[in-house]
Amino acid sequence: MATRLPIIIYRLDAERLQRLIDEADDNDLAVARSLEEELARGEVVDPEQIPGDVVSMCSQVQFTDLDRDRQIIRALVYPHALATTEDGISGMAPVGAALIGLRIGDTINWPLPGGHEAQLRIDAILWPPEREGQCHR
Repeated sequence: MATRLPIIIYRLDAERLQRLIDEADDNDLAVARSLEEELARGEVVDPEQIPGDVVSMCSQVQFTDLDRDRQIIRALVYPHALATTEDGISGMAPVGAALIGLRIGDTINWPLPGGHEAQLRIDAILWPPEREGQCHR
């Protein structure tokens, strides 16, 4: 796997995600461990320090699955918001955890179930919650 890029994460996101990691059940343990690794390598900052090109929770993100040449738009949400968010992806899902803290232009390889990897490139952040003053959703 390629060298992992450093990430930037909003302080409240880090706290909320850590709670989800701590409460993970047996079905979510693998993703929780991966997400915990992501948080451990991240720089935790206040909302006004989040650059506009960084993926945070509640962001609407456009990314490309380079292996399938498929562009995807998803809102990165907490698990409890999945039912009410069209095209939502949980931060506790493998791909959701992979997106947190990345910047536009970043490309990562992320392990998928079954030993496969997905290569993802962040193309745009269509709705950044920090710039919109929506940091506490």
